[in-house]
Amino acid sequence: MKNGIKLFVLMVCCIVSSLVQGQSSKTNRLTKKEKKQGWVLLFDGKTSAGWMKANGQLFPEKGWQISNGSLTVMENQKGGDIVTEDEYADFELSVDFLLSKTANSGIKYFFTNYSTGGKLGMEYQVMDDAGATDNKLANHLCGSLYDIFPPNETIKKTNAIGQWNTAKIISKGKHVQHWLNGIKILEFERGGDAYIAAVGKSKYKTSPLFGTVEKGRILLQEHGHEVSFRNIKIRKL
Repeated sequence: MKNGIKLFVLMVCCIVSSLVQGQSSKTNRLTKKEKKQGWVLLFDGKTSAGWMKANGQLFPEKGWQISNGSLTVMENQKGGDIVTEDEYADFELSVDFLLSKTANSGIKYFFTNYSTGGKLGMEYQVMDDAGATDNKLANHLCGSLYDIFPPNETIKKTNAIGQWNTAKIISKGKHVQHWLNGIKILEFERGGDAYIAAVGKSKYKTSPLFGTVEKGRILLQEHGHEVSFRNIKIRKL
């Protein structure tokens, strides 16, 4: 009887291991179709290649962890924001993110240095809407263009804490879209009348007008909370 139980446990462990390995083999990899479409990985799942601190220094030795195919910003470790070495203009960006409870972070794009305003980027908010403290304003919720435009909450579907979500940002010319888990939740024109009005009411007072630069880096934000990222990929449009 004991041998039978041991055999059963061993079989279960083998099945679980196989499933984990199967999932891992699909993570941080591009399909033949994606490669043909021009997608490139920004994170190889193993190293910090292609990333550096937002201040231009080398990738932080503390505060960020690479493990099990994920790039994780650790809670209260002050690792700082990280950015891509390359800049991007027209692009489609896809990022999987995993939130911890009460987490607040962001994926920024067109991150650059403004003549007035300093180093800033347009932020796709990544947040636990229910548990994070910064959840009082609609344009601060997950998927928003932070402090400027709110996502469409009537159609937005955010997965539960502990489950991965997929953010997608498409920017071509001045037209931008925010997607979450396959649903388009926000669409706007950089520099349009509605955009200028919304920026005017936000915390962003820059020259040139915030978010209207031609190109910039991709940034993953450190905000004191644990958040993991994987399958970070981009293609130029």
